[in-house]
Amino acid sequence: MGKLQDKVAIVTGASKGIGAGIAKALAAEGAAIVVNYASSKAGAEKAVAEITAAGGKAVAVGADVTKEADAGKLVDAAIDNFGRLDVVVNNSGVYEFASVENNTEALYRRMFDTNVLGPLLVTRAASPHLGKGGSIINIGSAVTRLTPAESAIYTGTKGAVDAITGVLSRELGPRGIRVNSVNPGMVETEGTHTAGFIGSDFQGWAEGQTPLGRIGQVSDIAPIVTFLASDDAGWVTGELILATGGMR
Repeated sequence: MGKLQDKVAIVTGASKGIGAGIAKALAAEGAAIVVNYASSKAGAEKAVAEITAAGGKAVAVGADVTKEADAGKLVDAAIDNFGRLDVVVNNSGVYEFASVENNTEALYRRMFDTNVLGPLLVTRAASPHLGKGGSIINIGSAVTRLTPAESAIYTGTKGAVDAITGVLSRELGPRGIRVNSVNPGMVETEGTHTAGFIGSDFQGWAEGQTPLGRIGQVSDIAPIVTFLASDDAGWVTGELILATGGMR
């Protein structure tokens, strides 16, 4: 029996990358998963197929986390398909580095809407259904420690996530709901390949600054989220866990 047997989890932005890895890891421990996607239905259905092929339960649900109605749709999907909700992983996020001269209102709104408003709306919709032992896990970023150049907007969004994690841990703690954040460093995903980070000078710099001498893999992040989702982390809340191989 897995650590999450009979629990139900929503993972936002789970059609690929870290989100898909988290969804599959939680399912491997027995959780039924709502695999959220914004645009890549095929990716979400692939994740669901892999989970069900391994004996797990999952359903793909398209929803834009920046829309209040869609956030509610995700929670409804958990209740309608699996009868309850225990875990929320706020993983949906977008990033783009730009110099201060190239920061725009549109860029600001796109990143803050997805990275900050999204987790707030999903948490708002989910919290009435999370009972004692419920767990909310935000996916932040090590950029709040590293503050790399040309990341003012993105780092600002993740700084907000850090602060929100602390606030909600105090607000929801009396109801037995834990709230934590996992803050990865550079991780190899489809997104970092597309953005040109993999094989770049930035990757070389990151590896040089990391005591473990490499960038992260999805398999490095998913087990930390699984721990926080489980009763093993029952005394852990309000924490920001750096998952960077020691880079800070």
